[in-house]
Amino acid sequence: MFRLALALLLSLTFATMSPAQEAAPAPDRSATGGAQTLEDIMARQRGEEVDNSFRSNALGDPDSAAGMANQLGTLGGSSDPELWRALRFGEANVTSTSRGPAATTLIQDGGMRWLLFRQGPLATYGSYLLGGTLVLLALFYLIRGRIRIDGEKTGRRIERFKAIERFGHWMLAGSFILLGITGLISLFGRKVLIPAFGHDAFSTVALASKWVHNNVSWAFMIALVMIFVMWVIHNLPDRTDINWLLKGGGIFSKGHPPAKKFNAGQKLIFWSVIVLGTSISVSGLSLLFPFEINMFAATFDKLNSFGISAALGLGELPTTLAPHEEMQLAQLWHAIVSFVLMAIIFAHIYIGSVGMEGAYDAMGSGEVEEQWAREHHSLWVDEVKAKEAAAPESATPAE
Repeated sequence: MFRLALALLLSLTFATMSPAQEAAPAPDRSATGGAQTLEDIMARQRGEEVDNSFRSNALGDPDSAAGMANQLGTLGGSSDPELWRALRFGEANVTSTSRGPAATTLIQDGGMRWLLFRQGPLATYGSYLLGGTLVLLALFYLIRGRIRIDGEKTGRRIERFKAIERFGHWMLAGSFILLGITGLISLFGRKVLIPAFGHDAFSTVALASKWVHNNVSWAFMIALVMIFVMWVIHNLPDRTDINWLLKGGGIFSKGHPPAKKFNAGQKLIFWSVIVLGTSISVSGLSLLFPFEINMFAATFDKLNSFGISAALGLGELPTTLAPHEEMQLAQLWHAIVSFVLMAIIFAHIYIGSVGMEGAYDAMGSGEVEEQWAREHHSLWVDEVKAKEAAAPESATPAE
C-alpha cells in the first residue's frame, strides 16, 4: 500500500518533469555523413526530444572484424566512435575488476535532464511555492489579525506538554530549519551567493552547509520517531475532526469548535510531517549512502504494472536505471517533498507565533492559560479536569 501511494505521488511529480513535447524534426545529416549535427546537440541542451536511433543503432559489428591473424588485426569491427556510442546507450560489454555498483557505468545519459529540471522547474516553482505561502500568510494576518483569547483570562495554567515532548518538538523544529536553510543554499547558492559574495566565500559556505546538512539529518530522523511515538495516539482521526473542519476551526470567525488534545488542523500538520518527513528521510538516506537504497526502478515497475504511467501519458517508465539515475531522481524527489513540507511548516510557525495569542506557550513553557485551553481544546480540558478530580478520590490516606 505504501509503495502504491509513493507510486501515485511520483507519477504526479514526473508528469510535470516530462512535459509533452513533439520530437524535433530530423535535421539534414548529409554533411556529417549521418553523424549528429550541432543542431542535434543544441536541441538536447534545450530539453527537446531528439530521436537518437541514428546513433544508438550505429554501434558497429564486432563479428565482422578481420581475424586476429590478418595483417590489419581486428580492423573493421567497431570504430572508436561506435564503441563510445555503445557505452553511452548501455550496449557495450563492459567488465571491471571493481565490484562497486557503478563500476561498469562509464557514460550516464540522464545528467542533462536532471540538471535542466533542477535549475529550471525545481528552483522556479519551489521559489513560487515558498514565496507565495509567505505572501498569503501576510495577507491573512492583515485581514484577520491575531487570533485573540475571547474570554477573560483566569490566571490559572494547565500543563499542555511535558519536557520530553517539548524536547522532541524543538529538536525536530531546529533540525528542520537548519536542513531547510542548508538545502536552499545548495540549490540556489550558485545563482544567489556567488554573484553576491564571490566563489571563495561560497566555497566555504557550501562546504559548511553540506557538513551541517549531512549530520543534522540524524537529529531530524530521531526527533521524527520521537514525536510519532509520543503523539500518534492523540492524532488518530475521530468524529470531532469533521465538525472542526466544517467550522474552519474558528480561524475565520469568532468561537472555536470543541477539540481534544490535538484539533483537526494540528492532526493534518502532524501527519504531513510524519508522511513527508519519512519520505524526505528515506530519499536523504539514499543520498547519504550512494547506490545502497534504490527506490525508483521498483516504483516505476509498479506504475507500469498498474497502468498509472500510461494513464498519465508517461508511457512505459524505465525499470532498469543506472545507479547515477537513481541518485539524480532521489535528489529531485528529496527537494520537491522538502519544498512542500517547508510551505506547510511556514503556516504552522505562523499560527504558533504571531498568528494566535497564547499558542506559543504550549511549546515554550509547556503550560497554557486555562481560558485559551478551554476555547481551543475544550474536550481535552474536560479530560484533564476529570483526571485531577479523580486523583484525590483514588489516593490512599496515610496511616
